[in-house]
Amino acid sequence: MAPLRSARRWLGNRTHRTAMLLIAIIAGVGVLPGVAVAAPARQQLNAADMTLLNGVRLAGLWEMPAGQMAAEKGQSAKVREIGAGIASEHQKLDELVVEAANKLGATIPSEPTAEQKGWLAEMQKASGARFDQIFVTRLRVAHGKIFPVIGAVRASTRDATVRKLCDDANGFVMHHMQMLESTGLVRWPELPPAALPAPGNDGLLAAAAANTGPQVGVSSTVVWLVFLAALGTGGIATYRMLRRR
Repeated sequence: MAPLRSARRWLGNRTHRTAMLLIAIIAGVGVLPGVAVAAPARQQLNAADMTLLNGVRLAGLWEMPAGQMAAEKGQSAKVREIGAGIASEHQKLDELVVEAANKLGATIPSEPTAEQKGWLAEMQKASGARFDQIFVTRLRVAHGKIFPVIGAVRASTRDATVRKLCDDANGFVMHHMQMLESTGLVRWPELPPAALPAPGNDGLLAAAAANTGPQVGVSSTVVWLVFLAALGTGGIATYRMLRRR
């Protein structure tokens, strides 16, 4: 009968050891870095993202009526054609920015700014060659201002919806600048100068050099491997300790 009691005790100890080992593993997995049941909350839009949304929306709000005006009262056939094209394409772009804003839960303008309304009033009063010149000048300057904003936001935004809007807006704005330039009415010396990065430590070269230095961050993969190795070592030690009991 002694062997029977010994076998029962051995089976009992083995079951106990196995249960303790499983508990240790489950407890370790519960604190593994990066493990989460709930999805992370959506990152809020930053100021640059909102600048892009507002800028694209405002452009459509005044350039659509400006293009329609040009299509109706432009002196040259070229200006009338370009006006109609810009109005049509801005309608499509406006639909895209409204869709993006709704998806992101962002509030965007519903009417042009006071300055943009002034440009429309200026165009409304003009006629003939003067109208054509005002139309091309105002729209070319406006497109030149939003164009670098699109590039800057596209390069830095963390939001996929904003990136997609940047891609779309970039194509439309580039096409509009090319159409306006094809009229031969762009006064190049009067365009605002490009805003380039400051020289020295604030320049692009300094930033690039800084980014090539040694990285002190530790990847999540390394953390996982170290943690799993420690967990395995702890599990073996626990098993051996319980086995001796």
